[in-house]
Amino acid sequence: MPMRTPTFIAAALAATCFLPACKKDSDNATPSGNTGFSKTDYEIISATLNLPESAFNYTGFNLPAHFLAPPVASTDNTPVNTNPTTNDGATLGRVLFYDKTLSINNTIACTSCHKQANSFTDPSQFSQGFLGGLTDRNSMSLANARYYVNGKFFWDERAVTLEDQTLMPIQHAVEMGMTLDSLEKKLSTKDYYKVLFKKAFGDENITRDRISKALAQFIRAMVSYQSKYDDGLTALGHAPAPNEDLPGFTQQENQGLRVFTANCAGPCHNTELQTMPVARNNGLDLVYADNGVGKITGRTIDNGKFKSPSLRNVMLTAPYMHDGRFQTIEQVLEHYSTGIKNHPNLDNRLKDPATGVARPLNLTQQQKNAIVAFLNTLTDSKFTTDIKYSDPFK
Repeated sequence: MPMRTPTFIAAALAATCFLPACKKDSDNATPSGNTGFSKTDYEIISATLNLPESAFNYTGFNLPAHFLAPPVASTDNTPVNTNPTTNDGATLGRVLFYDKTLSINNTIACTSCHKQANSFTDPSQFSQGFLGGLTDRNSMSLANARYYVNGKFFWDERAVTLEDQTLMPIQHAVEMGMTLDSLEKKLSTKDYYKVLFKKAFGDENITRDRISKALAQFIRAMVSYQSKYDDGLTALGHAPAPNEDLPGFTQQENQGLRVFTANCAGPCHNTELQTMPVARNNGLDLVYADNGVGKITGRTIDNGKFKSPSLRNVMLTAPYMHDGRFQTIEQVLEHYSTGIKNHPNLDNRLKDPATGVARPLNLTQQQKNAIVAFLNTLTDSKFTTDIKYSDPFK
């Protein structure tokens, strides 16, 4: 788990001045050039949906400098040549995300397992499917999913791209139970989808490819960047030195930042988004009931490896780990402090370099409390209450 805080570069700061979002307008304001719906189309939309006449702004965020500079900017997995995010595409994706029509019996939507108030994860250990069955893993937060350099999704990284991932829960026998043929036919009966698909893609043709692209656009637009931590970095104006305080932080929060940087970041929860770049084994078990990546690859060396989401809004995303075994963040810290198991695939960063065995962090209670205080600064309440990510159905 150690963190190197990335450097800001002058070019990134300058680049912000060329973005539409540099204007004083709200990040939800629609950039000029969007003509909105025709009167007839808006009447069709308004019968079912609460959507603005001109789409919300999903593309011109007023991102802080540390999002625009490497290494954060370098981790963006948006396929700009095949599925760039557009306001109309993300709007369609938002409607699809909240529509229970995507499940076979109209009971489950994507949001059933990914709730905005919880940074688009599920506060239950396992999520309930269309017939009441439970998933075998905890739902992963979707916040800042755009910033994961290898672009793979799910805890076991079985989806090569986000576009692939979006269709898998729809077809899952427990989650939503649909076939893609049935999905296309079902959505084609909804007048509001004819309007939205035409707005996003140029015609009314409803296909699985377009469904996946629109959902992916909406998810990539879920960018959390307005936390107290972001405010502190912006106020400081550069990457903090090892013992430099962030403005606006309490003494305990700054202590927590330093303890986190020394023990939890670096190659593990790195960049300013506290994201792990690849799936790793963090010593939860000596023998895993769920082998994670190893279940997909069939390679013993991958057993017990799991992807880790960004730690942004982590205080809202309990329970933790792929199986939701930890109900509190304090239990997570105790695992790393005293409970790391010496699994053969344990990540080297959690081993003693001299002995090659598990190296617990042995954090003091004061250090644990400080880390919790720091993690609270990663909460972005504007993100979890922003109307453009909310349920659009009346």
